[in-house]
Order: sequence, then C-alpha cells, then structure tokens
Amino acid sequence: MAENVAFTNAGVVLAGTLTLPEGGAPAPGVVMVGGSGPSDRDNDTHFPPIRRHLVDAGIAVLSYDKRGVGESSGDWLDATVDDLASDAAAALDFLRARPEVRGGAVGLFGHSEGGWVVLRAAALRDDVPWVVTNGGPGTTPAVQDRYALANALRRTEGITDEEVDAALAGYDRVVEAGRRDADFAEALRIAQSPPTAFSEHAAEVDERLWAFLKRKQDHDPVPDAVRLRCPHLALFGAADDVVPVADSVQLFTAAACHPDRDPRAGLAVGVFPGADHRVRTDGGTRLAPGYLDALTRWITDRTDDRGA
Repeated sequence: MAENVAFTNAGVVLAGTLTLPEGGAPAPGVVMVGGSGPSDRDNDTHFPPIRRHLVDAGIAVLSYDKRGVGESSGDWLDATVDDLASDAAAALDFLRARPEVRGGAVGLFGHSEGGWVVLRAAALRDDVPWVVTNGGPGTTPAVQDRYALANALRRTEGITDEEVDAALAGYDRVVEAGRRDADFAEALRIAQSPPTAFSEHAAEVDERLWAFLKRKQDHDPVPDAVRLRCPHLALFGAADDVVPVADSVQLFTAAACHPDRDPRAGLAVGVFPGADHRVRTDGGTRLAPGYLDALTRWITDRTDDRGA
C-alpha cells in the first residue's frame, strides 16, 4: 500500500511516498535517501525495484523528494550536508512515529551522495539500528569527483594521456580555489586558463552550483563512520566508474578498525562483479544478481523483535 506523505524539517516541507507491507503487525522500516543533484523520491528509476523487494519482505519504505524537487519545498542548492542529514533524520522520526511501523526497527539507506548524508545522520544519533550506503564513497566529494572525471575523460574518443593529465591539473586548481572560497568568476577563469578538456565540464557549472560544490567538496565521511553506533552495510558495484570502490572499502574498513569505534558498529561490505554505480548490470538494465536478496537479508537480520 503506497501513500503520499509530507513531513517538515526546519521550515522545509518534504514530500514523499510511504509504502507499507501487507498484514496488520507493525513492520520494520527503512528511509531511502537519493543521490546528488535534483533527486526525487524514486531516485529516478533506481529505487522502485528495491522498494518493491523490501516491501514484499515485510519492510515499510519511506522515500522523499529532495529539497526543491518534486513536491518538496526549499532548495537543495542552498543546503549543506548537515541540512540534508537533518532532512533524513526528520524522515526517520516521521517513519518511526507511524503506528504501522516498529519505531525501534527503522534504519537508513543512502545512495551515492545519500551515503554521506545517512552516515552523518546516523553518527549524530544513538537510536539508528543500522545504516546502508549504496555506491556511497568513503572519500571526500572532491576526490570522488576527480575519479569520476578521470574515467569520463578516458572514455572520450581521441583524448591523449597528456590531455587527461592537463584536465585533472585544471580540476585540482579549481578545487584549491574552492578551498580559498573563490567566487564563481575566479573559478571560471581558473577552469579556462589554460583551456583543457576539463574546461568543457566546468562550463556546465553555474554560480549557484559552484557555491554548493565548494561547500561540500571536502566533506569527509570517515569521521562519521568512526562515530557510528550501529552496523554499517556498504554496497558497491565493482565496475563503478563514478566512485573509487577499492579506496572506499579500505577507508570504511579502517574506520571500522578504529579504536574509538563503538562495538555495536560492525561493518559488512558487498562488492558485486560487473555492476555499475547503481549496482546494476547488463548495461544498467537490472540490479546485480543476488543484490536484492543480500540487502533484504541483512536488514531483516537486524529488525527482529528486539528492535520493537
């Protein structure tokens, strides 16, 4: 059963869809948080098949339009990671309060940028029973974007290694400008001087997006991972060309081994061969074999009656 819902956070109205499983008993639940840019409650076509599988397994699912997207008010371009994490926490509280849901058995699922968001939301609370990051980088946005840019450039027909190196050097100069809080005009000049293959990518950024990107670029998820007080499942596609998977696994593993890590905060990692950033295979047409069962089983194992 799907229901359109709305909840508020700091004056922002967030609209979403709550889907409840059949049956009368209160169900465990999950809040799904989408990726970067103007992500809606379905994260375009990504969330619906995951949602259906979770609901069929007896798990209530809430997902929502990001600020300024769909039916939600506000504007994600004005937000910080903390703002987006606060939205996810408000969604968690809304779902926990529903009579059809077992309040203590509601966790967080974040895809891509949503991984940074849910890690921050979970790190700030002691009542989140589990958190899942799906294609969620263990690196900062600046490092992740550089990796994605390098892969995009190398797929460009006719580009040389020297041209890729020059473009990445241009990217690095713009990142440093962001750390100096350079304005948009200065960043644009740096991106175009000298012109490189990166200049074309930089031309797609406007002033408001630049302000958002420079606020976010050095957000480090590792301290949040260290502060977790709940189990963390990190899922990746091995062929992800947007997120550095091996580096992310290493960083999350190091966080799990940190002496300050809470003993409740175990780490499980799943890497699916041949799968992309959304853990899809066959040209992005279907979720990787075994992915839905692995995700659902891991959540179900953590939502028994002890979470009631």
